Amino acid sequence: MALITANNQSMTAITSLPSGVSAKSMILLATETASSSATVSFTSGIDSTYKEYQIHFTDVHPGNDDVGLTVGFRDGSTAYDAVKTTTAFRAYHSEGDTTTFAAYTAIDIAQGTGFQYVTGGTGNDNDTSVSGILHLYDPSSTTFVKHFIARSLDHVYTSDAGPIDLFIAGYCNTTTAIDGVQFKFSGGNIDAGTFKLYGVV
Repeated sequence: MALITANNQSMTAITSLPSGVSAKSMILLATETASSSATVSFTSGIDSTYKEYQIHFTDVHPGNDDVGLTVGFRDGSTAYDAVKTTTAFRAYHSEGDTTTFAAYTAIDIAQGTGFQYVTGGTGNDNDTSVSGILHLYDPSSTTFVKHFIARSLDHVYTSDAGPIDLFIAGYCNTTTAIDGVQFKFSGGNIDAGTFKLYGVV
């Protein structure tokens, strides 16, 4: 394989890559910025172009105390109520070093249409927010169910505050294409936060 060279030792001098090296692996498709928003939705851009989509949510701050960020999937209608089966576990370490655990958490869904929690209970203190990534695989397949995973980190709302690392996995139990994704808190508005939709090459 040919080497990448730049005569001035600068990355900006690279004008081409050797064959077999991808110039991009993630393509930014859309950005949504929340500001006292009831929901944040991606209603276009999720189609058969890519086999994987990622939504990165960063510094998402709730308007209410002790609420979780949730996600729903649209399967051709106007509602985000695709049937889901999921599992979840979390790890936690308190700021005071008094509590630690890694355990199953009962926010999973068994053949339900409700929104799936992707974060734990988050407070609305000024310095509190949640961040994470949702992966959605082959959403336009009309043969298979639609797998998704999410991982998030939030500053848990308790008297013994600390970070919770939350893992979610599951599938939308439908062979109808998923064409939209919506986020909302379990109560109150999304006070602030950035959501970015990527297609993965």
